[in-house]
Amino acid sequence: MFPLSVSILSQPACATALGPIRARPLGRLWMLACIVALLALLSACGTTKVQPGYYRVQSGDTLTQIARKQGTSVSNLVRWNRLSNSNSIEVGQVLRVEPPAGQARTSTPSNAASKPASSPRASASTGKRRTAPPGAISLVWPAQGKVTRGYDGGGSNGIVISNSAGTPVVAAAGGTVAYSGSGLRGYGHLVIVKHNASFLSIYAHNSKLLVKEGQSVKQGQKIAEMGNSDSKQVGLYFELRYNGQAVDPAGTLPPK
Repeated sequence: MFPLSVSILSQPACATALGPIRARPLGRLWMLACIVALLALLSACGTTKVQPGYYRVQSGDTLTQIARKQGTSVSNLVRWNRLSNSNSIEVGQVLRVEPPAGQARTSTPSNAASKPASSPRASASTGKRRTAPPGAISLVWPAQGKVTRGYDGGGSNGIVISNSAGTPVVAAAGGTVAYSGSGLRGYGHLVIVKHNASFLSIYAHNSKLLVKEGQSVKQGQKIAEMGNSDSKQVGLYFELRYNGQAVDPAGTLPPK
């Protein structure tokens, strides 16, 4: 959040208003005016749109969840934001989710294994369909096969493409590998590719991972092989995220 200027509380009128309870009525009016102005400022801090590379903490967020959504690690978020306690973040707090100039990302999410992530198959069965802005990103199909499960914004935040084990899995768009491993429960062998400040894509349940974290990949480059790790059926779970929210990839994938 934006730091509150000390000058707000250093004006004579406000100083008088903050005095003993026996302050004059005019002083009390100034106090009320100052409080109203302060509340307006705090309200503006909570609604102002954050810049690219930053994220505003929402109710129910944890640092682990934010790291997973943004394709980075908890240790990165702690370091970039100089947090003294990774378990203490506040609703409305603005966090840097991209490295500052001259700094690089570290490796795997440090809390991923100890604090399981939600499975792609969420408990809710229905939800609000979200879409990316038209033309914001152009994707290729991440694997060949039949779409056996679609996006609904609730029970499924992505799509499942079914085919035989070993089917090539490719990057839907160019970018940098933000995560490659099996530390997030419910996703099996997982790859996350960050395309830019707004978009990242998720490739889950692979049998084999072919890329490493920090590696640059091109659109269509093979990054994994289809499998059924942490899943009952062979298939690729693919998810597209825009500004941390899962969106329907149908509008950005070419027609089959």
